[in-house]
Amino acid sequence: MRTSIFTTVLLALLTLVSCNSEPSLQKYFVQNTDNKDFIAVDVSSNILNLDKAKLSAEQNEALKSFDKMNILAFKADDKNQAQFETERAKVKAILKDPKYQELMKVGSGKDGASISYVGSDENIEEFVVFANRKENGFAVVRVLGKNMNPNNIMTLMSVLQKSKIDMEQLKPLQQLVNTNK
Repeated sequence: MRTSIFTTVLLALLTLVSCNSEPSLQKYFVQNTDNKDFIAVDVSSNILNLDKAKLSAEQNEALKSFDKMNILAFKADDKNQAQFETERAKVKAILKDPKYQELMKVGSGKDGASISYVGSDENIEEFVVFANRKENGFAVVRVLGKNMNPNNIMTLMSVLQKSKIDMEQLKPLQQLVNTNK
């Protein structure tokens, strides 16, 4: 009897400890993926449509470090400015967590963008781009990979210029850039 009570209490404690209630970008994405006010797109590395045989060893290594991108966008309009401010504040609060190391910030006031990363300088797990503009809304882009580093990212940028991007995967984002709903 004592053993079963002890086991039950231990399991309950482990469950409570393992449930992290802190907000995270991943949780934010999951919570809002099916929300009608958001546009969510997952983009795999095959969007680039590259001939890997034509890439250098360095370019192939950079491409291997990239897994996917998750994009979550909120389209602002005259009717949802309060919700826009609330959602933008949530994202900003998440990005203030010390695990998100800010690389760069552009803009001022209510419009702008930031680039942050998770991991160490030589082993980046995630890059996060957060861009917002009061008139348009905001977008959060998570670039996920393994063993990414700044050199890989720069190399990947050069590879992007050679790619024939599969626009079909980006189709849901057209809603965000179109001014008419």
